[in-house]
Amino acid sequence: MKLAEALSQRAALIKKYQDLRSLLGDCVKVQEGDQPVETPQQVIKDIDSTLAELQRIIYLINVTNTRTIVDGHSLTWLLAERDILSMKVRSLNDALSKLMEREDRYNRNEIKYVRVVDAKEFRKLYDSSAARLRELDLKIQGIGWTTDLIEE
Repeated sequence: MKLAEALSQRAALIKKYQDLRSLLGDCVKVQEGDQPVETPQQVIKDIDSTLAELQRIIYLINVTNTRTIVDGHSLTWLLAERDILSMKVRSLNDALSKLMEREDRYNRNEIKYVRVVDAKEFRKLYDSSAARLRELDLKIQGIGWTTDLIEE
């Protein structure tokens, strides 16, 4: 199994768990005279088996991410780098939006705001950071489709 397939399986298991969790809430209490669709005990058994499989797949993904080395760094390092770069890009995007806001003043007594950075240069910084994030994300996705899941 490839790492990307395991990631897809993890997402499916998380969705299944969420559905079972909702079902459990629906079947532990019903209107008088009604019967639950499934017994709470059966749903709990399904939750337990789903969570056990989820724990196994998360462990295997983490082992694979830690042991897969790309350009001198583990995949875990690259994922952390992507997360941090994503945070930076969001910060720059928020600041760029604020920088580009139009300030309306209705009379001379209102406070005037001035830009303290060059908008064109700031946009270049944002664009280069966003491009780097896209490249890193594509690299990580490619690694996922070419790396075999390490199964211990």
